[in-house]
Amino acid sequence: MDQNRKKLLENFSTRRIMIPVVIGLSVVGYMFYRDPAASNLSAFLDAKVHWLVITVLVLIVRDAGYMYRIRHITEKALSWRQSIDVIMLWEFASCVMPSVVGGSTVATFIINKEGIPLGKSLAYVMVTAMLDNMYFLIVAPIVLLATQGAIFPDVEGLSFSVSSSLEVVFIISYALMAIYAFVMVYALFFKPQSVKRLLLRITSMPFLRRWRQSAFKHGNELVWASRQIKGKPWRYWFHAAVSTAFVWTARYYVVSCIIAAFIPLSFNEHLLIFARNFVWKVVLLVAVTPGGAGIVEATFKVFFQDFIGPSLLVLILLFYRIVTYYLYLVLGSIFLPRWIARVFRGKKEEDVEKVSTLQS
Repeated sequence: MDQNRKKLLENFSTRRIMIPVVIGLSVVGYMFYRDPAASNLSAFLDAKVHWLVITVLVLIVRDAGYMYRIRHITEKALSWRQSIDVIMLWEFASCVMPSVVGGSTVATFIINKEGIPLGKSLAYVMVTAMLDNMYFLIVAPIVLLATQGAIFPDVEGLSFSVSSSLEVVFIISYALMAIYAFVMVYALFFKPQSVKRLLLRITSMPFLRRWRQSAFKHGNELVWASRQIKGKPWRYWFHAAVSTAFVWTARYYVVSCIIAAFIPLSFNEHLLIFARNFVWKVVLLVAVTPGGAGIVEATFKVFFQDFIGPSLLVLILLFYRIVTYYLYLVLGSIFLPRWIARVFRGKKEEDVEKVSTLQS
């Protein structure tokens, strides 16, 4: 327990928090240095207030949806207070950990510390990951057809076609995610032991043996998770699926709301911006920096410059990162010490002191 608590505090230390902040702001600063005209900060005064209000409402509704989903998936084992803490810390973990890792690793520990057994905690996190993947796999082809292929941005002036390259990457990533989702569904609902044996067989090859221990661990996790979720009624999965669609639709709509606050957008442009989030997500999946810092800022222009004038690019980018990233760094720093004081009641003063030390 002491080791887990210490590791958690190290993951959320001030040093971990400052790394993505410095990286992200450095990229924004470089963009401003290269093109000062792209940072018309005074344009914020001309923003459409109703779209700014809608942006805030979408963020609140999105987080409320996340809280409802985790409470429903855990079959109300979490109270609303606990659900708020779990989601805020989950978002916080996603901000300070590389995108390729995400916050799921920490989420299992957080849910477990809320009094839910480890096997169930693993199952609930796996269910959320599976539902997230299914949303992407189902909705991506729909928006691709609705936008008639314009989902892929095209940047002129480069020696290669960004659109063609992204299309290839998207297709490959989509296929890999589909395979992963199929394996997850098969393992969780049908034959977890068979998938475990398959993982061990694959990692028995000489050049894959270094991952055999991880395969054994993940195989066991699938078996534990499968035992927890089998036999759930259809209503359970219906509400989980609807809430997943709700929160991800809201998540992808934030960019469109922010752009609309500064630039008039037609319905088709709103749809196209929403659609491009699906390709953007594929790019950010391979981000190795905490919270995708630097990579988000560098790729934002590629995906959304078609809708933003050159004088508003940095302003809109900064506003987007403030409400979707830096806000959760601040909220996480507030929620973390209170959560630790609550779940480690026996060592309340010691844990709060540790948090204060690590964040000073």
